Amino acid sequence: MYTGFLNLLKWNDAQMKQKILIAEDEADIRNILKLYLESEGLEVVQAQDGEQALRMAQQEMPDLILLDVMMPNMDGFAVTQALRQYSQVPILILSARSQDADKILGLNLGADDYIAKPFNALEVVARVKAHLRRSQQGAAFVINVNGLSLNAETCTVTKEGALLALTPTEYKLLSVFMRSPGRIFTKVQLSEAVNGEYFESDENTIMVHISKLRDKIEDNPRKPARLVTIRGLGYRFEKT
Repeated sequence: MYTGFLNLLKWNDAQMKQKILIAEDEADIRNILKLYLESEGLEVVQAQDGEQALRMAQQEMPDLILLDVMMPNMDGFAVTQALRQYSQVPILILSARSQDADKILGLNLGADDYIAKPFNALEVVARVKAHLRRSQQGAAFVINVNGLSLNAETCTVTKEGALLALTPTEYKLLSVFMRSPGRIFTKVQLSEAVNGEYFESDENTIMVHISKLRDKIEDNPRKPARLVTIRGLGYRFEKT
């Protein structure tokens, strides 16, 4: 189920290019993004509606998907939901719907980032590269902290022996915490650790990912005992 994510971990830039799927019904936007992404040495494939995006995600196995929300046949939210049934490929949503409720919906369905239109193509490329960069393989060892076991080679986490279905962003966040239990991380530090850099819009995104991560790792998410909030500072993963 981590096919796209594991492909990133095995990537060697001397042997193959990372592949980006752009799913967008406006040809001008697809072409602009394609131009910028290819200038960074990335391979680009395109889809012009939701159903085609879902087929190409299965056939092309991209390393990351740029996904518009308002597409014909099947909207981006439905595509995200369908993809998360079997794949953890990083998904960056592009949308003219910039309300917080829309962003939260996209993230709750499994997207890793949400970029509002109109956007700066350079920022989109920066976010794509940051997500790809942070998905690269870390050291191959197992970390056991507070009832959780993180395997950095297979990019999996188990809780008391049961495998957790984490998104790539949730895995990256948990990896940061479990590598430094007891340390307090600010939202800015967490955003930089996950995305490679900090954008002003990232603060609420981090909060949503933290909430979803707690739903999966805590016995009682409303009273977290592992991933706790340090008021006015940030978050800390408890050692025991």
